[in-house]
Amino acid sequence: MTRRRLVYEGKAKILYEGPEPGTLIQYFKDDATAFNAQKKGQIAGKGVLNNRISEHIYTLLGTIGIPTHFVRRLNMREQLIRQVEIVPIEVVVRNVAAGSISKRLGIEEGTQLPRTIIEYYYKDDALGDPMIADEHIACFGWASQEEMNDIADMAIRVNDFLCGLFAGIGIRLVDFKLEFGRLWENDYARIILADEISPDGCRLWDMASGEKLDKDRFRRDLGGEAEAYQEVARRLGLLPEGEPNAVLDMAEHRQKRGK
Repeated sequence: MTRRRLVYEGKAKILYEGPEPGTLIQYFKDDATAFNAQKKGQIAGKGVLNNRISEHIYTLLGTIGIPTHFVRRLNMREQLIRQVEIVPIEVVVRNVAAGSISKRLGIEEGTQLPRTIIEYYYKDDALGDPMIADEHIACFGWASQEEMNDIADMAIRVNDFLCGLFAGIGIRLVDFKLEFGRLWENDYARIILADEISPDGCRLWDMASGEKLDKDRFRRDLGGEAEAYQEVARRLGLLPEGEPNAVLDMAEHRQKRGK
């Protein structure tokens, strides 16, 4: 058996060389981290669920004209993606006050913001992913003004779509993180959506109860992380009704067998 070449390993995913030039295989791990990897653990079946949820969302985004790196899902934990040059900026879209913005500005968590806010953070684990402004991005050449216009436009479009998608299944989209990359075609690069969209990078609250259905359950030691991720997948129609653990049990069995 030919051993795949590892390209990059992050906190939640591994990238392997793809079968064709310009492609990668993205593998979703069960590893969970918080507070810049100061807290580490695992959420059973998370990789399987995030793979399915991200596939579903990226496919839907593609139908409304959002260009993404997603090509197709290969198996329960892997998907084929286009290789991009990642823009070193995390884009956070906020609809409701929660997490760091509540701490920074003293706004009560759960407060609906008067308007959607887009924040930028420099991707550098050693620095703790510091918050940055447009001036920093321009000064250090992390992205051009045209690229930032494309990023902001896509972030708003993704937010509008996801707010409606999640509201339709009784979930409030509080905030979420996006990453973008440059897809090079000869000497020309265009900005496309990269990484993933899943409960790992979104705050998702049940509209009726306010129950958290995302990684905050891990961050805040609330328990029930796997069940929360399953609930999101179930509401999106990605888990069979009455058999919530069928997909995950199969994945765990294959993982133990080393497949």
